[in-house]
Amino acid sequence: MNTGQMLITIAALTLLGLVILRVNNNFLNTNVVLMENKFSILAVSLGTSILEEARGKAFDHNTDSAVVTSLNELSSLGPESGEVYPFFNDFDDFNGLVRIDSSLPSAPFKIESVVNYVNPQNPDGISASKTWHKKMTITVTSDFMQDTIRLSTIYSYFYFR
Repeated sequence: MNTGQMLITIAALTLLGLVILRVNNNFLNTNVVLMENKFSILAVSLGTSILEEARGKAFDHNTDSAVVTSLNELSSLGPESGEVYPFFNDFDDFNGLVRIDSSLPSAPFKIESVVNYVNPQNPDGISASKTWHKKMTITVTSDFMQDTIRLSTIYSYFYFR
C-alpha cells in the first residue's frame, strides 16, 4: 500500500468516526427530549388528578350538608381541624397541600396547591373577601424538568331558589 492509499484510508476512517459520533449525539439528544416530554406529561397527569379530585368535593365545608345563601356563611380557606389528605371533604381543603409523588423513582415530583377566592371580573387576581368563586392553582415541579407545570381551575357555587 502506498502513501496515497494510506491517506485515503485514514480520511475514510476519520469520516466514519465523525459520522458515528454525530449519530450518537443525535440519539442522545432525542433521548433527552423524550424523557423531558415523558416527565412533563406525567406532571400534567398528576396535577390534573388533584384538580379533578378537588372538583368532586363540595364547594365549601358549610355547603356540604346545607344550603348557603350568604357569603358570611362560607368557611375560611384550608382544611378544617383534624382534616388531612386524602380525607378532605371540600374544595378549599386543598389550600396549602404539598405532596411529593415518587411513583416514578427516577423523577420525584413536588405538587403544591393554592386555593383563593376570586372575583369573576378578574379571575387572574385574588379577592381579599369571600366570593362565590374559588380558584385552585396546582404547581408541579421536578429536578428532572426544565419547566414548571401550572394548572388552574375555578369552582363556583350556585344556589337556585
